[in-house]
Amino acid sequence: QVQLVESGGDLVQPGGSLRLSCAASGFVLDSYAIGWFRQAPGKERERVSCISDRRTIYADSVKGRFTISRDNAKKIVYLQMSSLRPEDTAVYYCSAVRSRWCYDDPTAYDYWGQGTQVTVSS
Repeated sequence: QVQLVESGGDLVQPGGSLRLSCAASGFVLDSYAIGWFRQAPGKERERVSCISDRRTIYADSVKGRFTISRDNAKKIVYLQMSSLRPEDTAVYYCSAVRSRWCYDDPTAYDYWGQGTQVTVSS
């Protein structure tokens, strides 16, 4: 059974840092591209980052602040977030697609986690 479980979301002050984790089970992680998406209330789900065996991708809004990485042996994908801003507040989801490429469209991804809440506020 394929499963993605996110963790690490929290309430943090502006300028702070968080590390999100996405634990995968039920499939071979290194055969999949893994995306991190976020969705704020009243907004569409947007991709913030993705990692495949070809490349890593970041949204312009998080470049230089977020770093995605993966540990295929542990089957975990991380999203290190720093210099957090109030506009980063959202539910963050990880997703997987069996591909060497990342996709911007959320409908391209086959599997999703349940999400973890990140709130940036003073």
